[in-house]
Formats: sequence, structure tokens, C-alpha cells
Amino acid sequence: MMKNAFTDHPAAVGETYGAHLAMASGFGVSMILGGLACLVHGLLPFLFVKTGSRTTGRGRVTSSLLAPLMRACARAASLKSSLKPADLRCR
Repeated sequence: MMKNAFTDHPAAVGETYGAHLAMASGFGVSMILGGLACLVHGLLPFLFVKTGSRTTGRGRVTSSLLAPLMRACARAASLKSSLKPADLRCR
């Protein structure tokens, strides 16, 4: 039961737990750093003039983050997954 909680979704998108952890963590770190740049820019407007918007895409995921996610979604779509598309979050 516990193993399935850690492996079902990664397997559904064609990844191991470790690969999924690395990809999700990479997205998270990129978004955190972009958000921090926005906060610093808000306080000190002469710093990070373009960094925050370039990283966060002004509230949208930028192409540098979107491309790997879309590849993962395409890989998941090619698998015979038992999960529903809503479970994959690949809309």
C-alpha cells in the first residue's frame, strides 16, 4: 500500500520515483527562486529587473518549465495508464 502511494503516479507518467522527484524538485526550485527574485525586486526595484518575470512568466509557467512537463505528459499518454487524465494533471 505505502509503496503504491510513492510509485503509482510516477509510473503513470513514465518515470521512476527518483526521476519524478528530480523533475518536480527542479520545477519547484525554479519557481521558488523566481518568486524570491520578485519579492526582492518589490523591495529594491533596481535589483532583478527582469529576473522574476522571466522565471515566473508573470504568473504562468515559462517555456523552459513547460517543455519538460509536456514531454512527460506525452510519454504518459503513450502508456496504458490505469489513472484518469485528471490524475495525471496533463491538461
